[in-house]
Amino acid sequence: MRAVLFGLVIILVFAATRAGALDNDDPASSLIHDISLNITPEAAVEVAAGVEPGGLPSWTSILPPILAILFALLFRHVLVALFFGVWLGAFLISDLSFVTSFARLLDTHIINAMTDRGHASILVFSLLLGGMLGLMTQSGGAKGLASWVGTDATSRRRGQLTTWFLGLLVFFDDYANSLLVGSSMRPVTDRLRISREKLAFLVDATAAPVASLALVSSWIGVEVGYIADQFTQLGIDRDAYLTFIETIPFRFYPVLMLFFVAWVSLRGRDFGPMLRAERRAFHEGLVSRPGAQPASDFHEEAVPEHVLGRPMNALIPVAVVVLVAAIGIYVDGRAKVVSAGIDVSLRAIVGEASSSAAILWGTGAGCMAAFGLSVGSGALSFASSIDAWMSGMRSMLFAAVILVLAWALGGVCRDLDTASFLIGAVGDWIAPAWIPTTVFVMAALVSFATGTSWGTMAILFPLVVPLAHEIAPGNETILLGTVSSILAGSVWGDHCSPISDTTVLSSMASSCDHMDHVRTQLPYALLVGAVSVLCAELPVAAGWYGPWVGLLVGALVMVAAFESLSSPVRR
Repeated sequence: MRAVLFGLVIILVFAATRAGALDNDDPASSLIHDISLNITPEAAVEVAAGVEPGGLPSWTSILPPILAILFALLFRHVLVALFFGVWLGAFLISDLSFVTSFARLLDTHIINAMTDRGHASILVFSLLLGGMLGLMTQSGGAKGLASWVGTDATSRRRGQLTTWFLGLLVFFDDYANSLLVGSSMRPVTDRLRISREKLAFLVDATAAPVASLALVSSWIGVEVGYIADQFTQLGIDRDAYLTFIETIPFRFYPVLMLFFVAWVSLRGRDFGPMLRAERRAFHEGLVSRPGAQPASDFHEEAVPEHVLGRPMNALIPVAVVVLVAAIGIYVDGRAKVVSAGIDVSLRAIVGEASSSAAILWGTGAGCMAAFGLSVGSGALSFASSIDAWMSGMRSMLFAAVILVLAWALGGVCRDLDTASFLIGAVGDWIAPAWIPTTVFVMAALVSFATGTSWGTMAILFPLVVPLAHEIAPGNETILLGTVSSILAGSVWGDHCSPISDTTVLSSMASSCDHMDHVRTQLPYALLVGAVSVLCAELPVAAGWYGPWVGLLVGALVMVAAFESLSSPVRR
């Protein structure tokens, strides 16, 4: 793991050196800089010249995420790592003033992270869902669900495959996927001696990939919106939604990752840190590492002894969340479509709807359903139900703090224009056949460093789609490959980064130590990412074969690599 970390640092430092050496008269770099000047504020002028708005060299913009990732991976203290990463960013923004940076850290960067409407929605959603899970647990719902699902999940293989299948079913939102699947399956996987690290991987590796690929999800409006904006600006006469569908076979990483999760679950083999975690759980019965600090703390033993297992106390609230959220998306989206005079279609409805608001409505309704079932079934008194709800919300506070600090770090990275530095550092390497692969790597680096997939999409779409259109005009494969690489690379970095909100939520839902989850998951993501690039991205862009063949070749190579690297958990 440390070798991987220092390898990443070397890459970033090399990129910094390259950026500092860029000649502003170089045609390739000028093209990148010209595009930047058209879409970013005046600060981009200084970034293009190798200087940050505050007068510092542009390579310093990468220091806050590097520090946060170094501290998180080396010392396993994610809160401290994020805090000092944000502080370093504030220090650079505040003209290297120690006192001013500490003040801005507290009164600006953290406050801005908390008061952003989208961030506040996620915090409220997480707290409400935590309260609902607390009610489900203490009313016997989780116990009953574990027993009910356990009738089929009678082995480690079936338990892992069931988790994977549930992850595919909850396709409409990655946050809801992580929290619902992780918390529902945790009692089952604990009983089957599946490590919390493995559960967190199964949850995390299906949440964002399936949500990013789904034709109806909280991601679809964002993804189609970015595509449509670029097509409009470039005068490309294509339907953005149909283009989104056409990119699916080109999105090699998320598709191969979903297949990889199923294969790993089926085979009962692992490698690297995950193998050690699985053998510890299987042979010693320790689902968490001794001394681990779970990101949340739901205890099955908190259920009063007189409370029977009632699966309906868990199934009904979850069903209410899904149903109300789906109805909310339809009603809200349809009202906006009609108001705007757009042709009413499912695609338009989902694209216009406020999915974050609908999920909040669903979670609130789920809390009410869980409360009513707890009291109505006699499992808990009114006062005990209030206590259970509050206890569930308290269990989310640790993860909420991580989310706020991660968002604050993303904010200082935006202020420092970290992403533009990374793009400018490698922009002059791009040749037509290498565009999709280069874009995938750039998206992966940016999303890993900043911890945001949607933010990475917002940054890269206006930069690299015009670049691809300029370098390879009329090339269908390059255009679809470029769009796909932005979407897929953003998922890779968001999937792996210790400062990503979806990674945090997966740790939280699985009650797994956050850094244990990151360390055990990263080798698997690196394997799938490398296979995606070498066996699919590069050959398809070069015209050796089509995307479907690329997926087949990638799957075969990935299976062969996994089988050669892995060992049976039951040694």
